[in-house]
Amino acid sequence: MYQLHAFATPNSIKPVIALEELGLDYQIHTVNVRQGEQRSADFLALNPNAKVPVLTVMQDQQRVVLSESAAILVYLAERHGALLPVEGVARARVFEQLFFHASALSPAFGQAGYFRKLAPEALPHAIARFHGEALRTLGLLDRLLAQQHFVAGSSYSIADIAHFGWIWRSQFAGVDLEASPHVARWFATMSQRPAVQRAIARVESLLPPA
Repeated sequence: MYQLHAFATPNSIKPVIALEELGLDYQIHTVNVRQGEQRSADFLALNPNAKVPVLTVMQDQQRVVLSESAAILVYLAERHGALLPVEGVARARVFEQLFFHASALSPAFGQAGYFRKLAPEALPHAIARFHGEALRTLGLLDRLLAQQHFVAGSSYSIADIAHFGWIWRSQFAGVDLEASPHVARWFATMSQRPAVQRAIARVESLLPPA
């Protein structure tokens, strides 16, 4: 059985969606990042980078410990033979979107949210800079989805799962989908998938009572 250390975050929901889509058995261990539990000695032994999610599993009599949400998605897809084309341009397109997410969309959304809501002091230039980057990367994704049903082409893949995490939490970055109708259409399609709905319910259950 897979063990997943996670919280209700944009990156944590990605492996949960993949595990649900693949119909795999897994157990979630809550790491409350709002209370700093990602910096505990036990968690740092799993991921010295102090970030969720972390996936662990026994494979070939060895314990696999894997961090970074995109790496976890690739591992699950390759191990279970789904959500990732096996060769050629179609496979490269999935990796292209994974890299775009990791290098552009995800940091832009994350930093936009941080400087808007969490920074100890207001920094207008930083807010404008990262909010603008969030809108720019969202625009790129919208133009792509104007031409195809899913982010890497005609088929649903781990690239869609990767992008879903931050689009799901786009309000944190101060971004809405009104000016991105193709992303909105894609997001609605994703949100209707039973596995995605189950994943949202699982990660939201990790939040402490209000």
